[in-house]
Amino acid sequence: MTVLRIGTRGSALALWQARALAVALEPSGMRTELVTISTRGDRTQDVPLAAMGGKGVFVKEIHDALLDGDIDVAVHSAKDMAAMPPDGVTIAAVLPREDPRDALVLTIVPGAKASGSAVLSPGAVIGTGSPRRIAQLRRIFPGARFEPIRGNVDTRLRKLDAGDVTALVLACAGLRRLGLAERISVPLATTDCVPAPGQGTIAVEARADDCAIIELLATLSDPASRIALAAEQALVAELGGGCQLPLGAFAEIHGAELSIRAVAASIGGTAFLESGITGSPNNPVEAGKRLARELASRGARELLNT
Repeated sequence: MTVLRIGTRGSALALWQARALAVALEPSGMRTELVTISTRGDRTQDVPLAAMGGKGVFVKEIHDALLDGDIDVAVHSAKDMAAMPPDGVTIAAVLPREDPRDALVLTIVPGAKASGSAVLSPGAVIGTGSPRRIAQLRRIFPGARFEPIRGNVDTRLRKLDAGDVTALVLACAGLRRLGLAERISVPLATTDCVPAPGQGTIAVEARADDCAIIELLATLSDPASRIALAAEQALVAELGGGCQLPLGAFAEIHGAELSIRAVAASIGGTAFLESGITGSPNNPVEAGKRLARELASRGARELLNT
């Protein structure tokens, strides 16, 4: 192979992620080419993601191109992926995780400083269509109203600054990667707003039978990030939760211990289940499944579909 074709969406953030992979491959001497693929989620901006079938609408066309041989690898934000890849596809590398937290983003006011829930007054309009975020943020901002908002990061920021909403909730990772860290008004602790499974993580997929590429990409994988993603995806798979359900999961390694915390809520956020466990970094899938079974025993599956 003379050129490795990297499949990616065309948004600024997706292209940043694909270029990050290309840069990481430079020491190997592998030449790369970015192949931009339009997905249904990118083309349809006037329909809520949940009504379209969830965030899987951002990856299907890329998976098809990979399986058809039109690209050699696929790069995704891991939070956009299903818990299990389609047949014939495998995660070959997980790049180092960025800040996994959600962020409250406010209109820029010169000289102003934001901290805590005091930044929003009752009746504030928060732009987010994520059931997970809405369910958790209702506890922090009980007087707020939530409005769905679509588009890439720049589009959402323009709507915020135009006064369409009072605040946005965006992933810290995306803002930092795009050089927009200054727009993070209040980072939300993972204990207050448990992130989406895989948030802040870049996953690189290859065809399951492409041993040479899998071997090459394995050298780029960050062990701690891969372990955390495996635990989070195992929890989602065990609960049967889709990426547009109000389900958060966050795993991290502390010394010789893996901790994983999860939250499951009803769609409206009126009912809540939270729990966390510790396990071994050597078996993250078992830890994720164990926490999922605990939540399931308390009614999480029924709650997520309420």
